[in-house]
Amino acid sequence: MKGRPAGTSNRCVMLEQGYLEILCPKLDTPHAQRVRKLMARYHGVHLACFGTPDAAFEHQRLAAHGFDPELIDLQRKLDSGEQLRFNVVYVAPGKMPEGRVQYCEHLTPEHLWKDGYVNPMRLEEIYVVARNPARTAARWAEFAGLLPRREGDMVRLDTARGRIFVATRKTLSQLLGNVPAAPGIAGYRLGCSNAEGMAGRCEKAGLKVREKGREYSVALPAALGGSWILA
Repeated sequence: MKGRPAGTSNRCVMLEQGYLEILCPKLDTPHAQRVRKLMARYHGVHLACFGTPDAAFEHQRLAAHGFDPELIDLQRKLDSGEQLRFNVVYVAPGKMPEGRVQYCEHLTPEHLWKDGYVNPMRLEEIYVVARNPARTAARWAEFAGLLPRREGDMVRLDTARGRIFVATRKTLSQLLGNVPAAPGIAGYRLGCSNAEGMAGRCEKAGLKVREKGREYSVALPAALGGSWILA
């Protein structure tokens, strides 16, 4: 385990369950170079992070399964001066080609999930686009220590606090609209107390919104890419 500059700037949108992270490469570090390479493939979501109480254990487990992981101790300082500390497990390039798929152990969560920071939404699902959903889901299952199961034309993985769906571009296009080519991460689902109201706010901001029953699909701008499902 070692600390070193990550080479990226970030902004986090804290949710009641999970969070969204907006990254921008800043320095010419190996980590920033990997982020640039991912971002060059398509506009959209490039990161899926699993929470863990023990990053060292995940590092050991992933190494045993051939993912060639790296365990890094990182720190960031908030504008308020509070120091964030977290351990991150990255895997070798190409091992999870859909994006930057990793583990994070938050050592100072009290500085992030604070009153005034948290938005009343929950990160409930992410959608992975694959040419061969069964094979891709099996690899994600090995990475996350989960059991895959079929759900219609998709493969589903259940975590402790959310779900991962793996499907072809054609299948996900019916759900999300615009979907990048495989391999990639197509979007995610946010649980809202007032999905209709949130969809209305998105429309006022100029985003394209499609209504599907009691759910809404929101196409994000190119700078963010991907799609939201609001429910």
